[in-house]
Amino acid sequence: MQKQEKSLYMTVLMTPEMANFSGNVHGGSILKLLDQVAYACAAKYCKNYVVTLSLDQVTFKQPIKVGELVTFHANVNYVGNTSMEVGVKVIAEDLHSNSKRHTNSCYFTMVAVGDDGKPVAAPPLQLETRFEKKLYEAAAMRKTMRHEINERNRKLTADIPDYDSPLTSQ
Repeated sequence: MQKQEKSLYMTVLMTPEMANFSGNVHGGSILKLLDQVAYACAAKYCKNYVVTLSLDQVTFKQPIKVGELVTFHANVNYVGNTSMEVGVKVIAEDLHSNSKRHTNSCYFTMVAVGDDGKPVAAPPLQLETRFEKKLYEAAAMRKTMRHEINERNRKLTADIPDYDSPLTSQ
């Protein structure tokens, strides 16, 4: 059996054009990199084009500064029929002090798609270690919670009328 490529590391230097008005790296710059890393990890895993379905639990715990190296560690935690959860951990490294800190983690749901743009089957995930089994269990719990939240939200908002935007009411 061929070994699955479930993890990916990417390190990026934070440059001045990524800065916000306070001089730290803009959250949007980090989000774009997170999406690229999740895409690369999922596409490499399933050997197919993938699209982002959702992004969960992004909390910026600490600012990232221009000039720091940021390493993104992505891992396929869970695979369904066509979708997979990719967890991404972000580590910032100050090159002057040699200090490293975990600045945030998040979870992407990616869907494998074929040339026609329709979902295709993703390869089943082979769980080889106790750690991978724990990641899988946590991802399965998050999937259940996402479904529950979506269902509760649908019920709560079912009677809210559609918003008529001035741009669409003409």
